[in-house]
Parts: sequence; C-alpha cells; structure tokens
Amino acid sequence: MLASLSPERRRLLAAGLLLVGVLVLVAPRLVHRGAARAAAPPLRVAQRPVARAAPRLVVDVAGAVRRPGLYRLPAGARVDDALSAAGGPTAKADVVAVNRAAPLADGEQVVVPVRGAAAAAGATGGAAGGSGAPVDLNSASVEQLDALPGIGPATAAKIVAYRQQHGAFRSLAELDAVSGIGPAKLAQLHGLVVPP
Repeated sequence: MLASLSPERRRLLAAGLLLVGVLVLVAPRLVHRGAARAAAPPLRVAQRPVARAAPRLVVDVAGAVRRPGLYRLPAGARVDDALSAAGGPTAKADVVAVNRAAPLADGEQVVVPVRGAAAAAGATGGAAGGSGAPVDLNSASVEQLDALPGIGPATAAKIVAYRQQHGAFRSLAELDAVSGIGPAKLAQLHGLVVPP
C-alpha cells in the first residue's frame, strides 16, 4: 500500500506519524505541568509590617549631671542610660549612691547627689533630717533606704529586691506590697520619698 503512494504523500504520512509520536511523548509532560501549576498555591506578595513607634519613657534627670533636664528614652532603659543622655555625672557627683542598673519608669526623676551630701544627711539624723531632698525609691541604694525612719537594713534590702523583680515604683502606696511595710510605715515615709 505504501508503494502505491506518491513520494510526496509518503513524506506527509511520515511527517504525520512523527508528529503523532512527538505528541504521544510530550503530551503527558505538558498535562503534568499544567496540573502542577493549577495545584500550586497563588503567589502572595509579602507586605511590609507597619512600623510602630517604640514606646518611649520621659524621665527627669537632676542633680550632679552635666545637662539636667527631661529626656526621652526607649522602654527598658536603665538609670545609666538616663545619666548618659544627661551628659554624664559631674566631677562632684556621688555615682556610688545611685543604682545605675535600675530600670526606669515613665515620669521618674533620677537625682544624682553631690559627693558628701549623703554623709551630711546621715550625720544630721537620716535622709529626712538635713538634706530636705526626698529619697528616690527607684534608684536609692540599700544604705539610703536604711537611713529612712522605720526602715532597717532587712526592709531596705526587700525594697530593692521588690524593685528589681517588679520594676519601678509608681507611687508610695506600692510599698505596701513589700513585706514588713504597713500603713504606719507608709505614713512615716510620706514626704520623704519619691514617687509620692
């Protein structure tokens, strides 16, 4: 039968058979690719996260620092960060009397005393005696707290431990949560410590 076909028809028949052979080999791959594309999840465009302003603290740095004033610091800042923002302590500053590792709270005042002022206050009968400056509950050392009326070394250590565990005091009333401090001691401390 092939012999009866003209050479041109033979070429067409051969080309047709070749085309069918190619389709038989290639068609399953094309179908598989189409199915894979259909099954693939749609491409999602990543969106940039909305930038939110980091919470900021406003603290008042006073006393023996180069540039006393109000400073905005990031949340989680420490007293040492506030001192650095204020230009650092002066040559007369008593930095040993300040707990530079204490965490800051919004609205807190950090007071850096002048060297010898704490000793003079102790000689005149404690923190409330002669200096007139209230003791900062959020930065005072155990020794400074011990000098307050009704607070001994054990209670002073409890105040510092409570502050380190729970963060800065926002009011005098929060001292009631410290074991060993009740309403009578809170009344004694009124006006002698900050925050009030």
